[in-house]
Amino acid sequence: MDAALAADARERLADVEALLLDCVRGEDPLLSDASRHLVEAGGKRFRPMLVLLASHFGDPAAPGVVPAAVVVELTHLGTLYHDDVMDEATVRRGQQSANSRWTNTVAILTGDYLFARASDLLADLGPDAVRIQARAFARLVRGQIQETVGPGAEADPLKHYLQVLADKTGSLIAVSGHFGALLAGAPTHVVDTVTSACEKIGVAFQLSDDILDIASETEESGKTPGTDLREGILTLPMHHVLAGIGSGADDARLRELLVQDLSKDDAPHAEALALLRAHPAMDRARADLRRWAEDARAELLTLPAIPARDAFTHLCDYVVSRTG
Repeated sequence: MDAALAADARERLADVEALLLDCVRGEDPLLSDASRHLVEAGGKRFRPMLVLLASHFGDPAAPGVVPAAVVVELTHLGTLYHDDVMDEATVRRGQQSANSRWTNTVAILTGDYLFARASDLLADLGPDAVRIQARAFARLVRGQIQETVGPGAEADPLKHYLQVLADKTGSLIAVSGHFGALLAGAPTHVVDTVTSACEKIGVAFQLSDDILDIASETEESGKTPGTDLREGILTLPMHHVLAGIGSGADDARLRELLVQDLSKDDAPHAEALALLRAHPAMDRARADLRRWAEDARAELLTLPAIPARDAFTHLCDYVVSRTG
């Protein structure tokens, strides 16, 4: 990253962190402790960083930029509290999950509280920002419901899966770019381009996580390799296998394993993981990932040639390179 851009990002991320901590500080001790739980656990602050980078297409010092970065992070954190309840997770970011440390009820209400704090900040950013956030939040909920119920009998499972990714992951990452450019006063065509490219980057990041979950020998993806497979979550390479990609002798066996419950028996899980790693569906998934990243890059290259644009295009390179 350009040295001046990097210095500005570090400075403004410190402002984001300070406001984020202030937002989760309250009068009720339990609510304060539960709200700080994930904030203090760390995280990449990926979405706030996108807000800050996108703001360089306008005035990065505009007063709404830092609050908008906090809004997207609070929203993201709120969804994590709810996700852990739905997934019955016991660990989040290397620490005991809130639902495990307290109760499901406390975790759900804490997530709701973070959404409320985000809305409070949004109110000062104007009706356009409120509308953008509300529509993205509707997509988040829709994506979660669609993931929960699965594709209908007549639906294409792969298209359904990609739409879930766009709604659950891409939508809030798109809002990050949208807020940064919009609140910095960037031209409308720039705002639209950044928003669209960020959504594609968001989908690409989730696709790369899907591939890493299968291909990595270590916990590069932030979870134990093969977790999706063990939990019965069909990701991109698995969809390609089930759709008939490949014609090897092991294909029928792999398809048989993918529709089994692999949560309890290590032997079939290990067999499925080994077959999946060697399957042509992995190369097909990597090609899909490259296409999403290249589409985002093509949009970004229509923007003004400034260091922030270079940072965004490097991000497209990174999301591909992290999967090998």
